[in-house]
Amino acid sequence: MNLLWLPLTLLSALFLATSDALTKKALARHNDYLVMWLRLLPTVALALPLFFGERPYLSRDFITCVGLALPLEAVAFVLYIKALKLSPLNLTLPFLSLTPVFLLVVPAIVLKERISFIGGAGVLLVAAGSYLLNLQKGRHGVLAPLKAIREEKGSLFMIAVAVIYTFTSTLGKRAIALSSPLTFTEIYLPALALLITPLALYKGRRELSAITKDGAIRAAALPALCYALQAISHSYAIDIANVAYMIAVKRTSLLFGVLYGRVLFREEGRLFSTILMLIGVFLIVIGG
Repeated sequence: MNLLWLPLTLLSALFLATSDALTKKALARHNDYLVMWLRLLPTVALALPLFFGERPYLSRDFITCVGLALPLEAVAFVLYIKALKLSPLNLTLPFLSLTPVFLLVVPAIVLKERISFIGGAGVLLVAAGSYLLNLQKGRHGVLAPLKAIREEKGSLFMIAVAVIYTFTSTLGKRAIALSSPLTFTEIYLPALALLITPLALYKGRRELSAITKDGAIRAAALPALCYALQAISHSYAIDIANVAYMIAVKRTSLLFGVLYGRVLFREEGRLFSTILMLIGVFLIVIGG
């Protein structure tokens, strides 16, 4: 396996965590749907090479993969932004560690990828870290995690996002294999931005007239740049790595996210649980 995927994935994780933290800061002052839209809208520019350069051949299988993934990605994007707004970063982002758990099954069926015994042990540690994360919040016995999840709508939303990302990651890798990382990014992100536009404009219609005056565009500019950079590095990394391993390592964004939560929002840290998840991530990686 080409080891270049590791630094590319870590770079993607850093850009993602930075985009999330800056987005959460923007959500405190602006309409969430407009911020969501503005974070993604600049990626439309990625499609320009398709109009001014040589157009790549797109197979029917590629179109099918993208067509299936885009609606799921749109739903996940909305839930993701809602989760960031409703709950602390360290109670939402760690649930993305569940995606590698689900990825033990889906890529094995679709892409014929396999996980080793050590990788499976890492998955168990990821699940244990998620359990302890919520256990610290409640103080009423072993059922406390379930109660904490019920109280934190942001956590529930992020769990749903983790499930959806299982399928979009798998479909995305298949689409990249049928084209290239750059071609996939140039098509997928602009299409996602256009798909979300009607919903964002409708939900944010009351604040749309003030969008140029209230600082929303300026607040979303840096998160948008970071989001585009994480997507590009993600596509190149997943093209040369096992899906479960790549997504697992990308969850190092959790650690960055917790640190951002403490520094920017003075949120209570749960570093032990996050570090436990990251140990699991490490085992998943070396298991490959």
